Amino acid sequence: MVPENPDSRRTTVLFVCLGNICRSPLAEGVFTHLVREAGLADRFTVDSAGTGAWHVGEPPDARASMVASQHGVELLSRARQITGRDLERFDWVIAMDRENLRNIERMAETIDARARIHLLREFDRDRDSDEVPDPYYGDVRSFETVYGIVHRSCEALLERLLSTA
Repeated sequence: MVPENPDSRRTTVLFVCLGNICRSPLAEGVFTHLVREAGLADRFTVDSAGTGAWHVGEPPDARASMVASQHGVELLSRARQITGRDLERFDWVIAMDRENLRNIERMAETIDARARIHLLREFDRDRDSDEVPDPYYGDVRSFETVYGIVHRSCEALLERLLSTA
């Protein structure tokens, strides 16, 4: 969660998917891992949320946690729903797909949103789509595929954020 009075030197990033149990907690975990590996944990605040409320309070999907763990990434978040306040407090809000992007943009129209709103795959140099596929109805291989997409995209996002800092 973003602190009430965040340090202005910190860049705040919120990853958003539908239920906040698969893609966005995976992106939150991967990005946090990359930031820590780079020795930049003091420069970023990272969180995730969902546009839907179905899974509020639940841990990440067990398959997402297993795949992340196999790559040395911990998923520690609990599902929550995005709020208008998030769009006022975060610098970057990163959606996993176009449907969630549209929902976030509609929410942003009704408030004084300061967040830059993007799709995660905008930063993926090897993209074949602009969406991170939802692995929820797939098997572990689907989660492994999504992990690869998220990892590549988060690496490029971190490079972008560091180059604009």
